[in-house]
Amino acid sequence: MSHLLKKVASQSQAEVHAIHDYSMADLGLRYIAFRVIDLKAGAAYAFHTEDLEVCVVVHTGRIQVTTDDASFDHLGRRESAFDRIPTDSVYISRDHHVEIVAEQAASVILCFAPCATQRPTVLIAAEDNTVEDRGKYANQRHVHNILPDSHEASENLLVVEVYTNQGNWSSYPPHKHDQDNLPHESLLEETYYHEMNPSQGFVFQRVYTDDLTLDETMTVSHRDVVVVPKGYHPVGVPDGYDSYYLNVMAGPKKIWKFHNAKDHEWIIHRD
Repeated sequence: MSHLLKKVASQSQAEVHAIHDYSMADLGLRYIAFRVIDLKAGAAYAFHTEDLEVCVVVHTGRIQVTTDDASFDHLGRRESAFDRIPTDSVYISRDHHVEIVAEQAASVILCFAPCATQRPTVLIAAEDNTVEDRGKYANQRHVHNILPDSHEASENLLVVEVYTNQGNWSSYPPHKHDQDNLPHESLLEETYYHEMNPSQGFVFQRVYTDDLTLDETMTVSHRDVVVVPKGYHPVGVPDGYDSYYLNVMAGPKKIWKFHNAKDHEWIIHRD
């Protein structure tokens, strides 16, 4: 199995269950750490941000988030990612204690990146997400921008949700952002947290570089994570199954400027 594919942890009856919990070292990255926490109703989960910033995404269910400087109740808008509506998130900077309490059974995604300066805690309500459709033909996807590079809350973090319907491709034509070469390209590491509907489905994701020193093609199942340290990273969605993924990106500069694979860029210029 590819070292870039992180399989979901086995099911647990615990009140709090981390199905993914990775430091930057675990992922082989310099800018991203990542957790997915499932909580039963009434369960609490606490942590300290230390020298990282975090975006707390209320993936499903409803929670309360409390920090040293703020408290937010009744966060969360959906029972399933495939309700296809934006959800609430909270941005929290470095050096904060955070407590999450599940008002009902919930799944919470914690997206981390290095942070040099403490910043205000910010509620990113569902209504604050910008929503857009991208692509055409068999290259169509629906996007919720939670924390885009234009959002002023974070120092380094970018967070986005993407829906791709059956039979379509996403993150396509293949593109990359692994060179600190602005204004042409930015250096951003990335992770993909995947879900499928129905959940027994799978997608394919390839991560590769121009010289093919990195070239991995993975079969990705429901709730798996794919790590993109560099290179191109397209996703193919088979017939009969719809795809959701949440992207975390971070790097030395909070700018998303990507470079399309030249052999395949012609696809976007079709009439």
